[in-house]
Amino acid sequence: MGAKLLTLFWAWLALGQSLYISRPVVSASITTPLPDLYEASVIELQAGLTSGQFTSVDLIKAYFARIEEVNLQGPVLRAVIETNPSALQEAAVLDFERLTYGPRSALHGIPVLVKDNIATVAFEGMNTTAGSYSLLNSVVPDDAGVVKRLREAGAIILGKANLSEWAHFRGNIASGWSGRGGQCTNAYYPNADPCGSSAGSGVSASIGLTAVALGTETDGSITCPANQNNVVGIKPTVGLTSRAGVIPISEHQDTVGPLTRSVTDAAIVLSIIAGPDPNDNFTLAQPMPVPDYIMALSNTSLVGKRIGVPRAVFLNDSLTGNDPYVNQIFEQALETLQILGATIVDPADLPSAYEIYESNNETVVLDVDFKVQLNAWFDSLVANPSGVASLEDLIMFDDNNPTLEEPAGYTDQSILIESQATTGFNASYYQSLAFDKELGATNGIDAALKMYALDALVLPAPGYTTVPAAIAGYPIITVPLGFYPENVTIGSAGPETVYPAPGVPIGLSFLGTAWSEYSLISFAYAYEQKTQTRLQRKAYAAAIPTTQLADVIGQ
Repeated sequence: MGAKLLTLFWAWLALGQSLYISRPVVSASITTPLPDLYEASVIELQAGLTSGQFTSVDLIKAYFARIEEVNLQGPVLRAVIETNPSALQEAAVLDFERLTYGPRSALHGIPVLVKDNIATVAFEGMNTTAGSYSLLNSVVPDDAGVVKRLREAGAIILGKANLSEWAHFRGNIASGWSGRGGQCTNAYYPNADPCGSSAGSGVSASIGLTAVALGTETDGSITCPANQNNVVGIKPTVGLTSRAGVIPISEHQDTVGPLTRSVTDAAIVLSIIAGPDPNDNFTLAQPMPVPDYIMALSNTSLVGKRIGVPRAVFLNDSLTGNDPYVNQIFEQALETLQILGATIVDPADLPSAYEIYESNNETVVLDVDFKVQLNAWFDSLVANPSGVASLEDLIMFDDNNPTLEEPAGYTDQSILIESQATTGFNASYYQSLAFDKELGATNGIDAALKMYALDALVLPAPGYTTVPAAIAGYPIITVPLGFYPENVTIGSAGPETVYPAPGVPIGLSFLGTAWSEYSLISFAYAYEQKTQTRLQRKAYAAAIPTTQLADVIGQ
């Protein structure tokens, strides 16, 4: 907030809130039901804020109460690491600004939960740690680029979501676990795997612990939580959204995107966080202007489109490890797409499919990039009380603090150790980087799109679906597809988690070439509106918070 606006706000508080409270809002609250926060959309929340039914302060109070109910008590979902101690004050300022000047954007006064690898300025009262105690109370130099865009749009950072520690780049550890956050679990079956690494973002969006959430993906970390938590996830083209101020794995694959309850909400968020950032050179290559992704939302968008099914590898259960039920409901989705007017080209295999499956190039690139970029992150910090200043220090810190960072069942650091052993940007690194692009893009997604004259590819989200797009830097949008049946064989996913399990969600992913988000959003929206899969099942009873706006308004 600017100094002038803050001065106006405090003057307004001194006079009392009678001006705002006495507005003729009672009739609005009587005639229009308050939105159910389990499912509430950005548009519904914005309408209520605009009409005066409730305030952003009310929203923050309600979401804080909902988090309190299920995060560390009740089902102990551990989806949120910390909440923003400045959020209520920020909400009050934004309420006053709305009253005085009107809303800035569709996200004005809307609470957004961000993954704990996305930086927020320390003086606001929150940490940025990637779930690791090694970064507790560290001071980042600035907000992340995407956070700056959210704040400029009038959004409120609600808190930090739990995640797989270091965005699942530490070792062979269960998804959704971090030293600081503990084991996050799924809200659709007790102790089910939430998937990661954006586990807390997915779980929080799924049951209305926030209006919308942000996650990050290097390979699967938005797509998989969307898949397993009955929400929509957009993994944007690398360079569409800024990674500045995001604790990194690899500049060649990292990307930031929304996890929301609807395609509409995801489009709203992406329209605001996308765009060039001088602090992230990759974003300067994107086509301009940034599309208004809301304009892509059409029920008829699939009419006349050619959608390809890359069966080789990706629909082979013996390779993917998927439960056979996944492919069963995927076949039903293909029928739905045809009903919506699409031509299904099946198969439309990626020429590089088997090479992708067998390749180790991605690991080579990520190991090298992580060491270089994480060391740069430590260097960039204004302060870090733990004294950890490098990847080497981090490995020692974890070993020296086993109670915090290596409890039973969560001790592995093999990826960190493998990354530390790398020696920088050598010939094998550059060769692997080039092969990744060739396998994922040139002989992968782009080859299939061109060979079969396709508008997009479609696959069930579980399995190896995310890999070609990850190594190519290409987008994926994932929407709810279905739920595992009651008789599914329950499997182990970690010391505390299970997968699959009855009622756990499954997602459907649309994939395309670079900068094809507008088209993918349009296809996902048409499918979502036709099927309404998200609404077919709710979380298990104990995982559904009961606090609603009516409980906090006027309190």
